[in-house]
Amino acid sequence: MPLFEELDYQPTPLGVLTLRRRRVLSLDRDVVEVKLGEEHLMSDLFTAGEVALADLGLAAARGETLDVAVGGLGLGYTARAALADPRVSALMVIEALGPVIAWHRDGLLPIGDELAASRRCELVEGDFFALAAAGHLDPTRPSRRFDAVLLDIDHSPSRVLNPGNAALYAPGGMARLAGCLKPGGVFALWSDDLPDEDFLAVLRTVFDDVSAEVVGFDNPMDGEPLTNAVYIARARA
Repeated sequence: MPLFEELDYQPTPLGVLTLRRRRVLSLDRDVVEVKLGEEHLMSDLFTAGEVALADLGLAAARGETLDVAVGGLGLGYTARAALADPRVSALMVIEALGPVIAWHRDGLLPIGDELAASRRCELVEGDFFALAAAGHLDPTRPSRRFDAVLLDIDHSPSRVLNPGNAALYAPGGMARLAGCLKPGGVFALWSDDLPDEDFLAVLRTVFDDVSAEVVGFDNPMDGEPLTNAVYIARARA
């Protein structure tokens, strides 16, 4: 097997999207990673934060049957962790980049076609931010409201991939997103940065029960500790 392999290379409106696999000899394993232009988006070497987003967000969700939306498909670890909760009866994953959905359907990723094959999971090509700004997330059912919305697209509320995304993290954007939730529904957001007090203050203008959890894990490359954060907020009844 080659030490480096480019699995796919696709031009997109946001830049060139690359899926690649490389052998990390020190770990004796292959690592699959995604780049957008020169921006490193994700790697299956670091998935603790993506899993924690689903685990923490759904732990706060109420009810025995949950309708859940995920913003950002990526390598699929948030969506897979959500499906591991037996209460999740329907999961809609919104991804702006069509090639990412194709990678899942074609089984090119470490979790294969697991999400694409699940009867509980729907992969939707769309702009999460545009949908949220319009006050609904399901492009075919505008009246649909969710028990939980899990978002993992930007690096953090202050470090966005696209300048147009920033409006979501302002009070008006959060208010429109809250309207996509059922009363008492949960919004959870992954961040590569530690909790931001300014963003917590924005959340408190719209939501109840606002908190942020620090997710710690070790860097497999050198054993050094790393941190992400997950914001959790509940829609008002």
